[in-house]
Amino acid sequence: MPDIYLIRHGMTEGNKYQRYIGTTDEPLCPEGREEIKKISYGVPDEVFVSPMIRCRETAELLFPQKRLRIIDQLAECDFGAFENKNYQELSGNRDYQAWVDSGGALPFPEGESREQFRRRTLEGFSRVVTACIREKINTAAVVVHGGTIMNIMEAYGQPERSFYDWHVKNGHGYLIQADNSLWMRNRKLLELKKEL
Repeated sequence: MPDIYLIRHGMTEGNKYQRYIGTTDEPLCPEGREEIKKISYGVPDEVFVSPMIRCRETAELLFPQKRLRIIDQLAECDFGAFENKNYQELSGNRDYQAWVDSGGALPFPEGESREQFRRRTLEGFSRVVTACIREKINTAAVVVHGGTIMNIMEAYGQPERSFYDWHVKNGHGYLIQADNSLWMRNRKLLELKKEL
């Protein structure tokens, strides 16, 4: 039963200003780098990451001696027309108001729908867990995005919670444990071991 650390990348400039940062490939900001340097999660057997520079940089700071295994499907949502904007800049935008009123259920204009994003990230996470089981990996770190973690935990986390209830701060996340037989049968995680 592998232990899997789900870790959100460190803070970026866009995160500081609460912007929707999905496809924008920005690095960690200086404060974000300094915060990540203060965190220690131990040394996992394997490290899986989103292809975005903010995740790769975070993983390199946390696990400097480890090879990074990039999983493209673990990238953040494509926020389309809302990309690199925050709620203040989108105030008065009819499309944004409709998206808010839908509880985030509407697709992002010119971007992904929540279902497309969910399906993609869960496929990526399935690749991670399957690799852990097949390669007999005992501990893995998965350095990704807040939305990616929220999708994974909403789908597989125990105890069950809604998408927004799984929100995590930069540099933090969850330690979960996958039950090999349960995963191979019905794609369920056994338990949330702790919040990081």
